[in-house]
Amino acid sequence: MSDSSRDTAQGAGWGAAERGAYQQLMPDHVEKLSWLNPRILWAARNGVLASWFGDPTGRTRGRWVARRKAAGAPADKVIRREVPGRFSFMVLGDTGEGDASQYAVVPGFLKAGQDTEFAVIASDVIYPVGAAGDYGDKFFRPYQDYPAPMYAVPGNHDWYEDLGAFMRVFCADTPSLAPEPRPRPLGRAWWRELLWHRPGPTDEQRLAAARALRPSPAQQAEQPGPYWAIDAGPVRIVGIDTGLLGTIDAEQGAWLREVSRGPKPKILITGSPLYVDGEHHPCAIEGGGFVDDVVRDPEHHYVAAIGGDIHNYQRYPVDVAGRTVQYVVAGGGGAFMHATHTIPRVSVAGVTEREFRCYPLRGDSLSFYSRLYGRRMRLRRFFTLTEDEATAVVAERLGIEPGRAPGAGARITRRTRLVAGLLGTGSRPERKRRFRLPVRKIYTQLFSPSSTTYSPPFFKCFLRLDVSADAVRLRCFAATGNRAQELDPPVEDEVTIPLD
Repeated sequence: MSDSSRDTAQGAGWGAAERGAYQQLMPDHVEKLSWLNPRILWAARNGVLASWFGDPTGRTRGRWVARRKAAGAPADKVIRREVPGRFSFMVLGDTGEGDASQYAVVPGFLKAGQDTEFAVIASDVIYPVGAAGDYGDKFFRPYQDYPAPMYAVPGNHDWYEDLGAFMRVFCADTPSLAPEPRPRPLGRAWWRELLWHRPGPTDEQRLAAARALRPSPAQQAEQPGPYWAIDAGPVRIVGIDTGLLGTIDAEQGAWLREVSRGPKPKILITGSPLYVDGEHHPCAIEGGGFVDDVVRDPEHHYVAAIGGDIHNYQRYPVDVAGRTVQYVVAGGGGAFMHATHTIPRVSVAGVTEREFRCYPLRGDSLSFYSRLYGRRMRLRRFFTLTEDEATAVVAERLGIEPGRAPGAGARITRRTRLVAGLLGTGSRPERKRRFRLPVRKIYTQLFSPSSTTYSPPFFKCFLRLDVSADAVRLRCFAATGNRAQELDPPVEDEVTIPLD
């Protein structure tokens, strides 16, 4: 097994390395997606409009679900798959940026997933707005050689065109819903409808050509809707659709409670993680209650909850009434990297730094961003921190043992401390009150979306879950874009989850 980032800097992808073969998989022309581009921001405005004028996602979702039911989808929305006694499946999150950050994941994903029964995409299949015309280069092309079916739960970006393309590709639905009656003039709903981004016409020939890239019957998957469950061997995998604002509607909430009943062990797949960045986000259900209430109920027997949306890997083993539920963030499957160095020292739900895991390591994240912004602002000599310097200063600020020991020559200076502070590096809980500005939030919202790079290391990741009668082994694999990690994807984290 190759070195991981916890073993060596080379295992993290630093240093002189041969670039991987992922570039050969990419289309000849790749549009660079900038999240600071006003045109992109305007196209992706529906989330802001929903927060200002009311969220129509639940009503729209209900119409999609009703139409799928009328077309013959199972009323319980359960997909029943015959699998061997021991089987495996893959999980990727936030895949669809369509550039090097997505394609760099593909070789390792194909290698680690060659004998798996199916894969699940958790959140944001297609950026920036889930358009049908983007599915060719951002879904069908990159995964054309994955031999098994691929299921998905949508993320907020898939909802920016009212989920139409997602429903066509994953649920075999027709192009669009009939228009609803116009709302009362000048009311909140009227303003929302006036400003709402709508999908343009679909190029049917282009979509058909894209579908032809995954033509095998063994690759086909048809979902009963945007939320679903899969019964596979000893486990039930439950996928929920958290829409534009990270919540679920009352109808989906009732279904979730019903499909979660019974002693069969369950794994939740969600577009919005329940624990992330050292905080608890239980995910509200319209009408009352939270998704995490369902997960925590001992009668439902959830053993893990895996969410996308945040573009890195995090794991929180939370004790729930004497049993451990693994809460996982798995959004590193193919978009810009959300920083991990901004995560403060973890202390949430009984989980401390000793139990918490993340990828990339915080020191690698800080070094990545220092090089990126040093280059972009032409201040390399000031901003750039080596991986050893970054690891050392993160360990000092958080008061933790680093995931990988810095080299003996690493020095913490006034400059390294200043750069770490400017780039939003987290701190110990007792130090939070010293900072009045919401540095971490500003950094995550403003700087992270502009962190796309076109050369390794990318610090991407994907999951493989190996299921047996008594346990699930969850592994997080790294994808750096370097040849060494393509040929032998490093395991960045591993945990065995008992099913008893």
